[in-house]
Amino acid sequence: MSIDHISVAVKDLEKSAAFYDAVFDILGMRRIAERPTTIGYGKRYPEYWLNARPDMQDVAEDTGIHICLRARSEEIVSAFYDAALASGGTDNGNPGPRQGELTDYFGAFVKDPDGNKIEVVTFPVPEEGKSCPS
Repeated sequence: MSIDHISVAVKDLEKSAAFYDAVFDILGMRRIAERPTTIGYGKRYPEYWLNARPDMQDVAEDTGIHICLRARSEEIVSAFYDAALASGGTDNGNPGPRQGELTDYFGAFVKDPDGNKIEVVTFPVPEEGKSCPS
């Protein structure tokens, strides 16, 4: 099974688009599709959609929603984090080493302007004969 895309509800599409334009640029993603109430980001096709929901409730702290994106290096993880904070996101965990279920990794956590939790990670290059989590 593969995941085709993710859709995230946002109150203010323009404000959220400014945030996602900045952070997705770091990951090599761009706006691919735009409609009056939605924007799709990706590398080749829309993988991450923003959907305007101006009347939605605030995202509760305990929603359990957690979106994790993969970066190619620790530098990109840190750049993503910095861009997120500079573009209206909030800190939810500084860039740094983390202990994972299968292997240790380097990651950072932010919340977008609506409070959606986003993690960006990179894994170390595996030793010969070992595999990295996919």
